[in-house]
Amino acid sequence: MVKITFPDGSVREYEQGVTGLQIAESISPALARNVVSCGVNGETVELNRPINEDATIALYKFEDEEGKHTFWHTSAHLLAEALKKLYPGIQFGFGPAVENGFFYDVMPKEGDVISENDFPKIEAKMKELAKKNEAVVRRDVSKAEALAEFKADGQEYKCEHIEEDLEDGTISTYTQGNFTDLCRGPHLMNTGAIKAVKITSVAGAFWRGDAKRDQMTRIYGISFPKKSMLDEYLLMLEEAKKRDHRKIGKEMELFMFSDRVGKGLPIWLAKGTQLRLRLQELLRKMLKPYNYEEVITPGIGGKSLYVTSGHYAHYGKDAFQPIHTPEEDEEYMLKPMNCPHHCEVFARKPRSYKDLPLRIAEFGTVFRYEKSGELHGLTRVRTFTQDDAHIFVRPEQVKKEFENIIDIILKVFRIFGFENYEAQISLHDPKDTEKYIGSEEIWAESENAIREACREKGLETHEEVGEAAFYGPKLDFMVKDAIGRRWQLGTIQVDYNLPQRFKLEYTAEDNSKQTPVMIHRAPFGSLERFTAVLIEHTAGHFPLWLIPDQVAILPISEKYNDYAREVKAFFDKAGVRALIDDRNEKIGRKIRDNELKRVPYMVVVGEKEAAEGLVSMRKQGGGEQATMTKEEFAKRICDEVAEQLKLAED
Repeated sequence: MVKITFPDGSVREYEQGVTGLQIAESISPALARNVVSCGVNGETVELNRPINEDATIALYKFEDEEGKHTFWHTSAHLLAEALKKLYPGIQFGFGPAVENGFFYDVMPKEGDVISENDFPKIEAKMKELAKKNEAVVRRDVSKAEALAEFKADGQEYKCEHIEEDLEDGTISTYTQGNFTDLCRGPHLMNTGAIKAVKITSVAGAFWRGDAKRDQMTRIYGISFPKKSMLDEYLLMLEEAKKRDHRKIGKEMELFMFSDRVGKGLPIWLAKGTQLRLRLQELLRKMLKPYNYEEVITPGIGGKSLYVTSGHYAHYGKDAFQPIHTPEEDEEYMLKPMNCPHHCEVFARKPRSYKDLPLRIAEFGTVFRYEKSGELHGLTRVRTFTQDDAHIFVRPEQVKKEFENIIDIILKVFRIFGFENYEAQISLHDPKDTEKYIGSEEIWAESENAIREACREKGLETHEEVGEAAFYGPKLDFMVKDAIGRRWQLGTIQVDYNLPQRFKLEYTAEDNSKQTPVMIHRAPFGSLERFTAVLIEHTAGHFPLWLIPDQVAILPISEKYNDYAREVKAFFDKAGVRALIDDRNEKIGRKIRDNELKRVPYMVVVGEKEAAEGLVSMRKQGGGEQATMTKEEFAKRICDEVAEQLKLAED
């Protein structure tokens, strides 16, 4: 018998060799019907994998992240099987599950091109194969067997992967019907569970992400266990198109891109700049009780700075390359991170234990090279501004400081209406030590400090191995927007390593020299990404305190333009942001155009309003309408703004 421990701590005994499916069946038939994979001792495996020793188990349904990954991983194989039947001679690269579905990189034989016109026939073939309910069979193979099998099938990319990346004793294949793929798994037990499929897009992708290698065709798709789930997803996609921050940002004149300026380099227009500055002022107001020191550091730094910090070794190949000056051997780099600069600020003079915590903040603009195919509006750019800070503390202060930062981030979420969020503790991968700096002891201490702070705050978390920064573990906040999409925003990181690399020290109470601990934090993450997420979350209907134009003044005809200017001058003095739409257009057209620009309030002025000092107010969306004095209206706007900003002051 083996003892199986469940997530709630309960323990049951089963015969040796029991499978996840049999355990699910022992609990309830409904669970057995819905479970798609299971976690055994923290590793996600197939439901038919035998368990031969005492173990912990978690049973995953499609609704679980691990369940979705299993489902979509198998769907990627189903896509490849369909492509192999439709396009004889096709070559396969990699085909993983991703956050929303899956993709497969393929190289069709010469003369074959896969385009959007082919999506219906690919979907039809996938559904046809899924209906066969083919068993997905795992097999452990030697390197020689794997090479022979994929060479015989003419799969050059798979053979390169086997020869360069895989070792004997670690290779497995999965077969469904007549299709076999290299894979670690896990997978569904059979393809019949895949009831609904949609191919969503096609793009180019370089083999192994190397621009010097072959350009392959990347086919994206998504699948579900029920057609109704696919229908819901497609509705969400339609809504997402309407909320696309690139489209809304253009309509509201917030930001732009220029090919002449360069790819991935956003230009903030006047209205977007106002919005961005208000975000900065909000955070400054929230940080005031915590005594942050705000600094400004250069946009470049000597290469040696990033060699010392470790950024050059870990990111140098993928960053903007060093800038060579006319002076011999003088090299600079565009700033990829603010933290090395802040370490230098700490080191500028002797520090005592009485100086700590020392909180150094900066709205710091950084530069990171992203491949052009991965750029996307404001969410993936080559330069962005972090609402960054680095707090230097004594070891015993880590937990309290970490808790304070959690409070700040959660307050930001409340202010902007992000009510649905998850907290993820991103840990290092002890099996891949080359990715990180620092000793195992330091990593254990850092990770435990985060766990303790989260427990103290009653914050529910889940852990992800291998997602830490190279210098330390972190707590990442994932928010769900109004239509259920997941975004990574605020982050907090504990770092015992950089202070050691920069030889930072402070004088302790016993007069000894000690190394501080460094906490990195960014409640917004970056102003660019946060703005993009906020646009898509609100569909551009920002809070009244934040939106660039609070009111549009609409004169019925040019006869009332002078009164419109009088109203605007009054609003300016009262602190109400207003614009005048004095175009020679009908009032209905003006209303529609300003609705499109998401202006929250419109005031119409005509003969009666001009004669009596009134405004006819109309709320965005054709809701409330009323006539009132301009004084009453200005007070209404100011009161609404004050009410919205109360949270920031609490």
